This record gives sequence, structure tokens and C-alpha cells, in this order.
Amino acid sequence: MPSFTSTDGARLAYTDTTPETSTTPETSTTARRTVVLVAGYAMPATGWALQQDALLAAGHRVVAFDRRSHGDSDDVLWGQRVARHGADLHELLVHLDLRDVLLVGQSMGASTIWAMVDLFGTTRVGRVLTIDQTPKLVNDDTWQHGFTGMTPENSGTFFDDGIPDTGRGLRVDPENPGVLRLIERIGGFPAVRTPNAPETVRLLRDHGLQDWRDVVARLDVPFTMVAGRGSQLWPCSHAQAAVGTNPNGRVVVLEDAGHATNLDQPDAFNEVLLGFAA
Repeated sequence: MPSFTSTDGARLAYTDTTPETSTTPETSTTARRTVVLVAGYAMPATGWALQQDALLAAGHRVVAFDRRSHGDSDDVLWGQRVARHGADLHELLVHLDLRDVLLVGQSMGASTIWAMVDLFGTTRVGRVLTIDQTPKLVNDDTWQHGFTGMTPENSGTFFDDGIPDTGRGLRVDPENPGVLRLIERIGGFPAVRTPNAPETVRLLRDHGLQDWRDVVARLDVPFTMVAGRGSQLWPCSHAQAAVGTNPNGRVVVLEDAGHATNLDQPDAFNEVLLGFAA
């Protein structure tokens, strides 16, 4: 798996796949786009296999990124902040000299994208698609679309034991048809990191305290916020509330889908993704 070394010394892995040459109109040179996939907390790049297949079939180049202490990237105790993960993503784009990319982030992968845009702008970004990530996890008087049960009073310790079970929504079901398709495709369940490992628990805490609403409000490229109607973490209303009046944004809520929206409904999600990429 190819990799590069970040400016603070972490080896970061990625995949870079181009479609087979085709002369069909659907995969013409003008239709092709580079799509960069950024997985959520503890998930490896291999979890995108069903999306990668669909994108390649449509003629797009696909780069899937393993953030530090995720997938095949180095386990490091330093840089475990969302801002540093955003800087890592920017360094990946620079390393591959990518421009006008479509960035796709699920869960914390979306926060990583917002952090990168906050720090470096959209010079290398053409479009952004996020999957079931609220821009603010803490619920307060200004925001009621955060992580269920997370308040200013408990925010400092909320993730001490990993990700709490909210008792609501659609859980990740190993027997879900989408999950079974992914398992068959990659020969097993994705190698998910331990959610409360010392390398990443501080990252989870940092993630929980961020507020990216101003970044979403100022996003100056076309973007789509996809939400799962049955998300077990937060209400799907977060997407519309975050887009607000930004004319560049739109909202897609997928039915019968939880937080792992692209796994719960891979075909419906891929239809949205391919339409946006085109």
C-alpha cells in the first residue's frame, strides 16, 4: 500500500486506483473526477470498497485515505486532533498533486474535511460530500442536533469509555445485506481499530468538542450532506440545520439507514454519490 510521511513524521497510507480505459460516454475523459474517500473513526480505507467499485465503473479515479492510527497508517500518539488530521488530508492532496477533487467523508472523516477546509481553503477542492456527521456534537441552547445525550456538562468525559450506546436508531448489523456484500468483496470484515485505544481516544474527545458550523456555512464549493434517517448517534435534522441558507449546499436523507449510511444502503448511497460526482 503506498504511503507518504507527514510533516510531523507519521507514515500515512492510501490507495490510488484508476479505472480501466474505456471509450463509453459514461467514462469519457471529461466525465472523470478524482474522488478522495476519508473513512470515519476507527474505520480503514477498505471499508469504502463498494463505493470504490461504483466510482471506478463510472470512470473516476479513487483515492482512499487511512488517517493516522487508522488502517495501514502508523500508530502514533501525537497529532491526535481533528485539525492535524485535516492537515494530513491536505498533505495527501499536495503529495499526489490533486486538484478539483471531490472529497467524501463519513462521520469523523467529514470533520477531517471541514478541518482541512478551515485551515487551507478549497484551492484543491471541487466538491464535498459528507455522510451522517453533525457539525456540532454538543447539544446546547443554540443547537439541538448533536450527539444524543451529550451536553456541555458531560462533554469532557462523554467519550471516556468509547462511543456510548444511545439506545436508538439503526445499529450496525453484521447480517445487513450491505455489510455482507462488503465482507464478501474484501474477504472479511474491515479491520476496525479499537475505538478507545490510547492512540485515538484523545482524538475522539477532541472530535466531540468541535463546532464546524461556520465552516459549513462558508463553504464556497458545491456540497452535499447525506444523513441516515435512522442514525443511532444524532437526528438527521442536523444536515438541513447545518446547510442553512448556503446556496452551495443540499441535503439528502436516506431511508432505512443509520450512521453507517453507505453500508446500510450502499446502492441508494452510490446513486447519490455518482450523481454528485458527475
